Amino acid sequence: MSTTTTRGTARAARRGRRGAAAAAALPGRAVGRCRAVLRGDRGDVPGWVMVTLMTAGLVVALWAVAGPRLAQVFNAAMDRVLAGG
Repeated sequence: MSTTTTRGTARAARRGRRGAAAAAALPGRAVGRCRAVLRGDRGDVPGWVMVTLMTAGLVVALWAVAGPRLAQVFNAAMDRVLAGG
């Protein structure tokens, strides 16, 4: 018998001693603990709003600066593809 089988058998024996109801309640307890932890962690909403707005601002600024050049690169690539086909 391998050690994996022995460990599995030992776990099954422990579960049998605890009873089926206790084994079935384990996932519920874990979910309850997770909910309690998550309820206490509200997060930093103003910080996330600021990060989101700053990211949007950077995208708009980069698009304004690089937009015409990106359009040229895209059009040149499309011309090459269409001319080759």
